[in-house]
Amino acid sequence: MSRPDLPSPLARALDARGYAELTPVQLAVIEPQAAGLDLLVSARTGSGKTVAYGLALAGDLLGAGERLKPAGAPQVLVIAPTRELAQQVQRELEWLYAEAGARVVACVGGMDPRREQRALAAGCHIVVGTPGRLRDHLERGQLRTEALAAVVLDEADEMLDLGFREELEAILDSSPAERRTLLFSATLPKPIVALARRYQKPSALRITASAGETAHADIDYRAIAVAPSDVEHAVVNLLRYYEAGAALVFCTTREAVRRLHANLVERGFSVVALSGELTQAERTHALQALRDRRASVCVATDVAARGIDIPDLDLVIHAELPNDAETLQHRSGRTGRAGRKGVSILLTPHPRRRRLEALLRLAHIQASWAPPPTADEVRERDQARLVDQLRPSGEASEDDVAVARALLAESEPEQVVAALVRARRAGLPAPEDLVDATPEPVARPAPAARTGFEGSAWFRIDIGRSKNAEARWLLPLICRRGRVTKSDIGAIRVFDRETRFEIAASAAARFAAAVQEGADDVRIVPLDEPDLAPARDRKRPPKRADTAGAQAAPRPASRPQSSRKQLGKFKGAPRK
Repeated sequence: MSRPDLPSPLARALDARGYAELTPVQLAVIEPQAAGLDLLVSARTGSGKTVAYGLALAGDLLGAGERLKPAGAPQVLVIAPTRELAQQVQRELEWLYAEAGARVVACVGGMDPRREQRALAAGCHIVVGTPGRLRDHLERGQLRTEALAAVVLDEADEMLDLGFREELEAILDSSPAERRTLLFSATLPKPIVALARRYQKPSALRITASAGETAHADIDYRAIAVAPSDVEHAVVNLLRYYEAGAALVFCTTREAVRRLHANLVERGFSVVALSGELTQAERTHALQALRDRRASVCVATDVAARGIDIPDLDLVIHAELPNDAETLQHRSGRTGRAGRKGVSILLTPHPRRRRLEALLRLAHIQASWAPPPTADEVRERDQARLVDQLRPSGEASEDDVAVARALLAESEPEQVVAALVRARRAGLPAPEDLVDATPEPVARPAPAARTGFEGSAWFRIDIGRSKNAEARWLLPLICRRGRVTKSDIGAIRVFDRETRFEIAASAAARFAAAVQEGADDVRIVPLDEPDLAPARDRKRPPKRADTAGAQAAPRPASRPQSSRKQLGKFKGAPRK
């Protein structure tokens, strides 16, 4: 790419990185009317903001030349909210200004401050850091600001959200008044506008690079309805179905990250975890494993994944729904970056479908609804991929031909190919069988016993109303655990802490054996007192305040005393 309005070293660096054309925000900041001015830029995540302000700083760093002056006191300071984003910015500016001879130093929390001190003392052109660490170096006299020509605040809205206002003001107050101040932010709330008004010159240029664009236009949003008990299995099938170069799976808590990470490792995925409890070294190691393809899946919390840029990230899975529309956009913005296409999948348990629809409306996102890929669909996709991988292409080397001839001399061609397919499949995690995500509600049984349920057996499961249990969601779980069909299940009674259900006599023995075979998050055990199972949950009497002065309602017909006592005893007893 040759551009007369860019310095030659930068144009060559962009060509080498495969930049066929610049993004809207990159074009906006190099327009002639933006030269030398303070900038307040609003651009969506993944729009190429780092390269944008790297290009905008060319005049401050290079002037009219093509090489930077010898390194001394820094000329540009870039402030980023997180360690990962600061280190990412350092890497981006290093390749962009490599031919110009730039020296870029990162100063971030969690790294050795003495090494950073030595790097600053040796001289540099650009310093990239987090607010807290930069302020520490500034107060110790290790970060010199007298030569600063420009200060960049990257993800300014996020830095204010994280409580870095005091640090930002201290850094800006200590820098020369004649410097340029560039604020880049995904949104421009009032606190950001106020900060810009205080620290930018009146001639500052405001750029909204996302105007006229559809948010995350390069991201294909898909909402997938799953049974609440099948979220983890759906994640497995999605990872297997797409086989993305890199995938990011979001959870809302550290505990959920630990659990899902452990389960995916157990199933054979190459996966790393990112959460706030990890040390900086552990987080750096995890990100590096993704970049060099030693791992293909990352399970992360929202905080840990802020600002990270994983190359070739094609797939984002929301294993747990985000709390707000902004977090939804931030998570999804990890893919579909700088012109690349990406897929963002939202796993939605049926009870939370309305919540997701509200989030999508607030974020102005259109998502297509679909069921999760089944195990058979994953296997079909595997077969198509294997055919493509094993199809001959180009000329084979003499060594390869010699091995092929040796194999064919001992076995039939079909057996040789089958062995290759088997070897390829051996390392693939097995897909999961999923239950129907939209089960039919279970009709209330008539008082009389249903036909075929004479002599039925009763079981209980330790999930009740306290865990939002409903018969229609428990039905597929019971079918899967006990290897029975809906026709084998009779009445289902949901209580506060447990649920009791009826299994036809013809399937009872098979059901009891199946539920004892494997461990699961829930326990299913036979009921010792089957005559208690049909008893209904007692209704609470109305509050006194509601009935004061009113005529007493007639008392319902009493149950047999023995049943009522035993039922009360069962409800109050601790679970086994």
